[in-house]
Amino acid sequence: MAPAAISPPPPSFSTSQTSPPGAFSPPSSILIVGSGVFGLSTALALARRDIFSQCTITVVDRCDPSKPDTFPASDAASVDTSRIVRADYADPAYAALGAEAQARWRRQSEPTDLGAQGRYHESGLLLVADAGPARQPGEILDKSNMTGMDYVRSSWANVLSLTLSSPELAGSIRELPNPSAIRERLGTGGCSGEWGYINEGSGWADAAASTAWLFERVKETGRLTFVSGTVSSLEYQGSSVTGARLSDGRTLSADLVVVAAGAWTGGLVDLSGQATATGQVLGYIDITEEEQQQLANMPVILNLTSGLFIIPPRDRVLKVARHAYGYLNPIVPATTQLPPASSPATQPISYPLTHLSDPTLSIPQEGADDLRRALADMVPLPGLADRPFTKTRLCWYSDTPTGDFLITYHPQYNGLFVATGDSGHGFKFMPVLGEKIVNCISHNCPPEFVDKWSWKPHTELVITVDGSRGGKPGLILADELGRS
Repeated sequence: MAPAAISPPPPSFSTSQTSPPGAFSPPSSILIVGSGVFGLSTALALARRDIFSQCTITVVDRCDPSKPDTFPASDAASVDTSRIVRADYADPAYAALGAEAQARWRRQSEPTDLGAQGRYHESGLLLVADAGPARQPGEILDKSNMTGMDYVRSSWANVLSLTLSSPELAGSIRELPNPSAIRERLGTGGCSGEWGYINEGSGWADAAASTAWLFERVKETGRLTFVSGTVSSLEYQGSSVTGARLSDGRTLSADLVVVAAGAWTGGLVDLSGQATATGQVLGYIDITEEEQQQLANMPVILNLTSGLFIIPPRDRVLKVARHAYGYLNPIVPATTQLPPASSPATQPISYPLTHLSDPTLSIPQEGADDLRRALADMVPLPGLADRPFTKTRLCWYSDTPTGDFLITYHPQYNGLFVATGDSGHGFKFMPVLGEKIVNCISHNCPPEFVDKWSWKPHTELVITVDGSRGGKPGLILADELGRS
C-alpha cells in the first residue's frame, strides 16, 4: 500500500525524536488505542508523570462482551496463564532492560507488589538449542544470521555480564554442556537441545493476573477515562491525526493519539515493511495431582532452535507452546488504515483471528503435532504426549523484521505515535516498558534503543530473523487449517 504524499505543517507540539528533552511541550489530551501491556503501561506512566498532570488521558479498546468493564479483551496476547520472564537475551540492550524489569517482578513484600500473590514465580529458565553451523573465529554475527545456538551462547555471555553488577545472582547461572546435563537439571526424565545453560534467576509470570494488576493500578490513579469500543479508523486533517472513529460512529478527539493495539495495529496504521501479525500455537493439558508433584521442580524450558517451550504446571494445568515464525492471516480488515490507500484496491494484511471472532477456532494440525513433540521430548510422562488438549489457542504477535519493538512517532503524521512490535517478547517488560515509551513520547528515548525502536526503511516481506524462532516462515493460517 503506497503512503500518500504529505507535506506536514508545523505541529501543535513537538514530535521530533531527536529534539532535546527540554524542548518537549506536552499535549493537552492523549488518546491511547489499545489496553494490552504496551497501552496500559503507557497509561500508568503518563498518569504518574508530573509533566502530564494537566493532560487528559483516554484509553479505548474493545472488550470481551461477557466482561464489558474489563480491559483488555480475553484474546489479547497479554491475557494468558503464563509468560516467560527473563533477562536472557542475545542483545545486551534487551538483557539489561530485562534485568531492570526483573528487579520489579521480584518485589513481593506487599500484596500490591507486582510479583506478589503468585503473579511471579522464579522457577529458573533452561535455555537450550540444537547444534548449528560451525562458526569461524572472529566471525561477526548479527540478528540476520544468528541461529538458535548463537542466540543461546550470546545470551549466556550477556547474563554472565549482568552478574558483575549483581554478584548475588552469579551462582544462579550454570552451563549445561551436553544433553545429559540438560536432562539432569530439567528433572522430568526428558531432554531437548545439545547445549545450554540454566538461569535460576529467571522464571514466569501469571499473565492474566499480572495484566489485571496493571489495570487496577491504572484505575487507581483516577486520571484515566476508559472507553469500550472498536476503533475503525483514525481521524485526521491533512497531515495531522486528530482522534479515532469507533465502529458505532462515535469519535474521540485528542492532540496526540498513541496506537498500541498489538497485532491489531496494522489495521489502523499502514505498517507495511515494519510489522505484521503472526499467530502462534499454544496448548493446555490437564494433569493429575501426582503429575503436578512430579513436575514441581522443573524450570521453564525453551529451545531456541525449534522455538518449543514448556512452562511449569500450576493448578494441574501444563502449558506447551511454540515461539515461531507463526501463521499469517492475510485479509482486508474491516478497519481502515492510515495513510489511506492511493488506489481503491486495498491490499490485504495479516490480521488476528481469535476465539472471540470465531468460537470454533482451533490450532492447525501442524502446530499441534509440534507441541506434542515437545511434550514427548521435554516431559515424557506416560501417556502425556497423546492426551487430548483441554484447550488450544492462537496467540497473536506483532512481529518486526529484527524482533525489535516499534516505539516512535509516525514519520508522516503529526499527533500520531506508534507503540507496537512486541515480537512475542514484550510482556516481561511490563514494570518498565511504559516508562520507556513515555520517555520516547517526551523525546528522551533511551540511547541504546533509538535505532532499534525507530521506523525502519521499507522491507518487502516481514519475517522476524533474530535467532529465536522455530517452525517455518510464511505459513498461511487458512491453508494449514484446511489441512487439519
